[in-house]
Amino acid sequence: MREFTIAHPSVGKSALVPFHFVGARPFALALLILWFAARAYAQVRGLVQDASGAPVAGAQVVAHNTRENVDRTFASAADGSFTTAGLQPGHYQFKATKLGFADSQMAERDVIAGQDLTVNLTLGAHQGFLKRLAQAYAQDWHGTADSGPEPPRRALPSPLNSPPFPNSDWSYGGSPEIGAPDTNVPPLMEALYGGSNGDAWEQSRVKLYGWLEGSFNLSTSHNSNYPAAYDIFANRIELDQAVLYVERIPDTVQTDHFDWGFHLTSLFGTSYRFTTNLGYFSQQLLDDHREYGFDPALEYVDLYFPQVAEGLNIRVGRFISIPGIEAQLAPNNYVYTHSLLYTIDPFTDTGILATIKFNNSWLVQLGLTASHDVAPWTPDAKPSATACISYTFNQGNDNVYPCVNGLNNGRYAYNNLQMFDNTWYHKFNSTWHMATEAWYMYQLDVPSVSGPLLPEKGTNGAFCAPGQIRCKAPEWAAVNYVEKQVNAKNYISIRSDFLDDMKGQRTGFKTRYAEETLMWGHWVGSTVVFRPEIRLDHAFDRRAYDYGTRQGEFQLAMDVIFKF
Repeated sequence: MREFTIAHPSVGKSALVPFHFVGARPFALALLILWFAARAYAQVRGLVQDASGAPVAGAQVVAHNTRENVDRTFASAADGSFTTAGLQPGHYQFKATKLGFADSQMAERDVIAGQDLTVNLTLGAHQGFLKRLAQAYAQDWHGTADSGPEPPRRALPSPLNSPPFPNSDWSYGGSPEIGAPDTNVPPLMEALYGGSNGDAWEQSRVKLYGWLEGSFNLSTSHNSNYPAAYDIFANRIELDQAVLYVERIPDTVQTDHFDWGFHLTSLFGTSYRFTTNLGYFSQQLLDDHREYGFDPALEYVDLYFPQVAEGLNIRVGRFISIPGIEAQLAPNNYVYTHSLLYTIDPFTDTGILATIKFNNSWLVQLGLTASHDVAPWTPDAKPSATACISYTFNQGNDNVYPCVNGLNNGRYAYNNLQMFDNTWYHKFNSTWHMATEAWYMYQLDVPSVSGPLLPEKGTNGAFCAPGQIRCKAPEWAAVNYVEKQVNAKNYISIRSDFLDDMKGQRTGFKTRYAEETLMWGHWVGSTVVFRPEIRLDHAFDRRAYDYGTRQGEFQLAMDVIFKF
């Protein structure tokens, strides 16, 4: 008697089947053939078309096994074809779906072992825009959106997950992430892509999207939470930001041709005061003191040259002041409220900035601007230099980013801050990381609060030595974020913050400050985030909160961001 085993190629060694027979009797071979035939898989091929007969790429084809109540999902190729290999025998229901189309009719077929079957599916007519938008949100919130294959990347692996964190890479300002793909497809664009002009939208790479941010706070201060920000109005519900982006991001992954991009931002809400730039509708704040206002916060063009080193991007226009952990735009921050360090540093610059990536470790930025928070056509504009270096090491787990920001003669003008900044990011493990920033800033010849000279609108004088009409006004600050990812939809932030406003020129009070904040971030899909927090502030040397009536304050605050 001879014994041998045969492994079915589709299931591997775990399915080794022993057979015992004497010689090569026909009935034993027949049994063996029948057993393999019963276990053989089937293959289904087909084509997904629209109502006009045109092939549809990127459609999801769902094969539902009615006996085992199991679904297999496949995607149609560029020519609309699909192949559902490796199906178990049984009765199946086939259906095609794609955002922007009505689902195809159900096609029921019996799948027989070893059989090649053809099933063609026709999607229904385009749905209305609002229905497509609602479907995009439903898929996002239920986690059923098709993520597709991982796009090419020409950079180190991303150290973070986004969501839950605002960014997946260690951030630097003034440029798209060179070598990283643009994977952001917000619901508004999903709905546009599903329309009759969807192909034109995708080929143009122009995107429209944005968000609404509302908030509330309960504070021990009665009138103002300042210098806490952005919720400077105490004990209120308010609209912080209603933002619309129009942008095209250059493709910085490819290396064979020049590419370009642009960005326009429209911002309305109470947060406009933190992007106000002298000369850009600044009368709303400086003259009219409006609580709510509008600001065209960002307007720039990107020119990308892949042939220079590992990539060179030149940005021309108005952009966010480039150093730092935090940003003016709400979804880019770990926490709803902002650190003291951030509240008083520069916000936006207008000029030209070159960002060159030498390799996965070294990146250098050089720029010329009109100084901080002023338009080039204002009398306060001064030619100002910016220089930054980003160095990534420890297999991408650490990054340092020192910057000299807005360097000129330093003479007093609207927010003419001479800024020296350094940021350090460190990843401890897969769920813990931290971000630390410190800066030193100053202005020269700032008018004394006790002298005859009046400071400019929207700025403060300095607490100079007795007898001085003008003096140097320096300040320094440091902030640390410790971040814990709980799971894919939840994270915790712990922020510790210190500011020494040495002459009181930035906050209006000559004192040292500290704040501690604990926040929980919770995502619904990738489009809605809730950020409740507890915050405690203290001024060490004098009463500096609630218009100088309190030495500290305690807050319960929360914002909600709804992306579209």
